[in-house]
Amino acid sequence: MRLRPIDLVDVFVYLVVLGVFIQLFPAVISESFLLALLTAVLLKVVLEIVLLAKKRIVARIRGGKTAAVRIISIVALLFVMPGSKFLVLELVHFAFGDAVQLGGLLPVTALIIVLMLARGGMRRLFAQTDQ
Repeated sequence: MRLRPIDLVDVFVYLVVLGVFIQLFPAVISESFLLALLTAVLLKVVLEIVLLAKKRIVARIRGGKTAAVRIISIVALLFVMPGSKFLVLELVHFAFGDAVQLGGLLPVTALIIVLMLARGGMRRLFAQTDQ
């Protein structure tokens, strides 16, 4: 996998969003800027993997030839969606211990939603400037 300029932009956007969450929500903590930057990189990697998994599952739902394949794929998607939040929380705790805390399930869900919206907004912005 190759590092693209948009990936670097994603990390910077994630860092800004994470910084806003650190300022606004007392449950979201990062002891230093470097830890916030490393957390943004970790979030980028994890969320890219989760997005890839979700895309494959959705493709299986759309391309499923039988109802059983579609139902199993829908159930898998229902496990991946909340499971990804727990994965983020556990990986951040494993990587940084108590030095970085993303709150709990609700703050991390809000964080991920805002990260994905910011990511999509930046990609749309760059797509418009490329034309």
